[in-house]
Amino acid sequence: MKVGRETLRAWIQASRLPSQSYIALPLLLGQLIAVRMQGRALELGTLVGVQLFGVLDQLFIVYANDHADQETDRRNRTPTLFSGGSRVLVEGRLSPRALGTAAIVCAVALLSLSVGLAVARGAPLLVPLAVAALALLWAYSHPPLRLSYRGGGELLQMVGVAGVLPLYGYVAQGGELGRFPWALVMFLLPTHLGCAIATALPDEPSDRESGKLTLPARVGGERAAWAIVALNGLTWVLAPFGLGSVGLSAGLGLLVPVVATLAVPLIRPAPPGSRLIQLRVAAAITATLSTIALPLVGLALA
Repeated sequence: MKVGRETLRAWIQASRLPSQSYIALPLLLGQLIAVRMQGRALELGTLVGVQLFGVLDQLFIVYANDHADQETDRRNRTPTLFSGGSRVLVEGRLSPRALGTAAIVCAVALLSLSVGLAVARGAPLLVPLAVAALALLWAYSHPPLRLSYRGGGELLQMVGVAGVLPLYGYVAQGGELGRFPWALVMFLLPTHLGCAIATALPDEPSDRESGKLTLPARVGGERAAWAIVALNGLTWVLAPFGLGSVGLSAGLGLLVPVVATLAVPLIRPAPPGSRLIQLRVAAAITATLSTIALPLVGLALA
């Protein structure tokens, strides 16, 4: 029984469940946009299917990324709750083969679910969108592209989370592609890029040692922190256009991401391995999640 409990704990650790929020919120946002544009309620079966897609996508991401980055993670002496992998391979709690197999199972289940949703909802676009979600992670972590080591990893995260996921939820709930509010995506892209940069801040030393060209590894943590501020600032500039495209306005709710963003450069010195680096990353994540919460809450209450 003890072995079984330890194995279960290892899989929970490998699953990095807090990162579900990055996936679940954009999917839900896309669905709310679709039903509000059509003036009807959420189709509950589709809601469950889409959010299950998100669970499988997030598990595929963390399992496959751990498998691909295990050597870099072994060099990482400054892991945090937000970065450095789940550590189950580094600690020998699970085998690479088990984690790789789990990633494949999640990918197959994700595609199968998307095919089922596509047939049930008459939305064939869901299948290529699911393939795109898988391809983005593959391009991020695996050969031949392995863009996280070539300087494009943060951009891939941005496109997947702020672009592919809202569109998937929107199409699944019957939204018409020609009416999709691309201005809202443009509003969300900069802050999600900032969030992707933030989660790489604690890994700067090991990423540089491994040749992983994240922005913090290239320019240093302090300059990267100011890049996060600039990206979130661009999101604020785009807020009237993005939120206006779905009939909303920013209002005082924008103060939450603004305050969280301003905390990013003020939390210093924040070298990798310190408590302050965790607070800095948490502030950047709060800025992004509260930004996507603005249209979510607004549409839910509309």
